[in-house]
Amino acid sequence: MSENMKPVPLPRRYFTPTVIVIAVIAAVGLLFVLARLIFGIGAVTNLSNEFPWGIWIGIDVAAGVALAAGGFTTAALGHIMHKEEYHLITRPALLTAMLGYTFVAVSVGIDLGRYYYIWHPLIMWNGNSALFEVGMCVMIYLTVLYIEFLPIVTERFIGRVNLPGFFKRFNVSLDKLLRALDRGLDKTMFIFIIAGVVLSCLHQSSLGTLMIIAGPKMHPLWQTPILPLLFLLSAMSVGFPMVIFESYLTSKSFGLKPETNIMANLGSMVAPLLGIYLSFKLGDMVIRQTFVYLTEFNTASVMFVIEIVIGVVVPLRLFLSPQIQKSPMGLSIAAFLVIFGVFLNRMNNFIVAYNPPYVFQSYFPSIGEISVTAGFIALEILLFRAFVMIFPIVSVPQHSGTKAKFSIRSV
Repeated sequence: MSENMKPVPLPRRYFTPTVIVIAVIAAVGLLFVLARLIFGIGAVTNLSNEFPWGIWIGIDVAAGVALAAGGFTTAALGHIMHKEEYHLITRPALLTAMLGYTFVAVSVGIDLGRYYYIWHPLIMWNGNSALFEVGMCVMIYLTVLYIEFLPIVTERFIGRVNLPGFFKRFNVSLDKLLRALDRGLDKTMFIFIIAGVVLSCLHQSSLGTLMIIAGPKMHPLWQTPILPLLFLLSAMSVGFPMVIFESYLTSKSFGLKPETNIMANLGSMVAPLLGIYLSFKLGDMVIRQTFVYLTEFNTASVMFVIEIVIGVVVPLRLFLSPQIQKSPMGLSIAAFLVIFGVFLNRMNNFIVAYNPPYVFQSYFPSIGEISVTAGFIALEILLFRAFVMIFPIVSVPQHSGTKAKFSIRSV
């Protein structure tokens, strides 16, 4: 009996003690979202004229976009560069990116004062706006992600359509539709994969362009003309660590054996990417001589040092260690530090570094803001668990000749 790796749904018990806790966090967050929609954004947040955006933009949107970069980095590696051995991790990375960008879009809608006008950029174009480019790219890329996910849906249900009762008459027609859709996607998918990589590079860098516009309102440690490049490089650096960390957590959650070889191979690519990012970051500081601000002991200097040392230097050293490369836990810890560093970088750029000229009171997120952010993260985790249990996303060893039986009705 030979074994090969094949993506299959993972039939497990959905609710565990940990999942129940996560579900409670998600429920609390959704209650605050409901309160925001009913009573207005001012009733839930500590936002003001001086601080018009907070953690819903700094974390939910800016950090969320960066941490969803695993989708386009693995797509480039597995499909464009034709590294077949990495196809095992492209589906989980695609799901992570799809959920991440979905909640980025939702977070933007929640943060807008008039959320019901979120569709306006579709018909009211403003080519001079950095946010217009970000908005259009994110909308198009999110559509591309859902299209890329469709073959997983067709694979799951082709030949297994089993609608009950009155809907039974549609089984044959639905199966034919799924097969036609699968054939069409098979011939055109390369277009969407390339489009996804290009669109990701565009809006990842344009978020940096947005902060350049802030000018002197941003602290000099972060305000730089090469901010778009730094945003793009940091997003590329965190793509593979997100895949490593997600793969490790998934294997632990579902009792699977970690893909140590793939994780190690991905880890070997992280160090060069971090090195390039760190070189540009430090080189820019030297050229602009902004390192003088590190001699001041304040919130900005402390946060900058933590971001660079804990989020870049330490994981760079870990990923260069042969011992770490052999340890799934060591790789996951190093990956988490990179994720933490990029998360902190986005929060620093959008919140810590932002200093409006006239401030009457400092900004600190309210309980409602924190609850919504934590709730969205929890909801992403819950949806990820549901998707991998329903659809063939995670690859596991399969004995030849084994065939799983599924149907729409069984879901």
